[in-house]
Amino acid sequence: MSKNTFIFDEEFIRSKLKQFNSPERLSLDHEKFIHSAVIFLIVPHAERPYDLILIRRTKHQKDKHSGEMSFPGGKYDPKSDKTYRDTAQRELMEELAISPSQLTILGCIDDHLTPKGFIITPFVGYVNERLEMKKQEGEVQEIVNIPVRFFANRNNYRERTYYLKDDLIGVGKFNYKTADNKKYMIFGATSHIIANFIDKVYDLGLKTPGCRRVNCKDLEDRIVN
Repeated sequence: MSKNTFIFDEEFIRSKLKQFNSPERLSLDHEKFIHSAVIFLIVPHAERPYDLILIRRTKHQKDKHSGEMSFPGGKYDPKSDKTYRDTAQRELMEELAISPSQLTILGCIDDHLTPKGFIITPFVGYVNERLEMKKQEGEVQEIVNIPVRFFANRNNYRERTYYLKDDLIGVGKFNYKTADNKKYMIFGATSHIIANFIDKVYDLGLKTPGCRRVNCKDLEDRIVN
């Protein structure tokens, strides 16, 4: 069964996700925050657990998230995008040369935000494992395949907790190392999106019981656009 083996099961994963406009999905909005969207990108395999595709962003002085590990995605552009799904798919095409016709969207998970002033809407989707991805050098330094089983292992997730007034806040990260000793730190909104997906789909309880993520109100006084 998918829950135990992490072999890709489209219907099982789809059944655990919400649609973008579902009232049960956490949707965030605040005048000080910039809306963005990403594709939580899955590559299935026939006889082994599926991979998640992350990118290391090319370093730019003006990019607040340059050099970080993230999912393909970017800022909502009202001139180009009618919806946040349009944003995520446009950015996927720009960054990895994957067109909407090559992507199957399974659903959506809760919005997440960054202390740097972005609200991120994650759409979960998959592509064929034989699909060739071509990185856009100006935005993508590296494409990284990481087995979902790594993220589903509680021993690989580290969460720091602190109190904000009377609430327990959790800040998590993953440290991934390849067989040839390349190291990747996955933190912030990206790690939280992954942990949320793992908990929603597989009910593994990665997050510390009783803690929450920061919300817009927690950060509104710090955001300067």
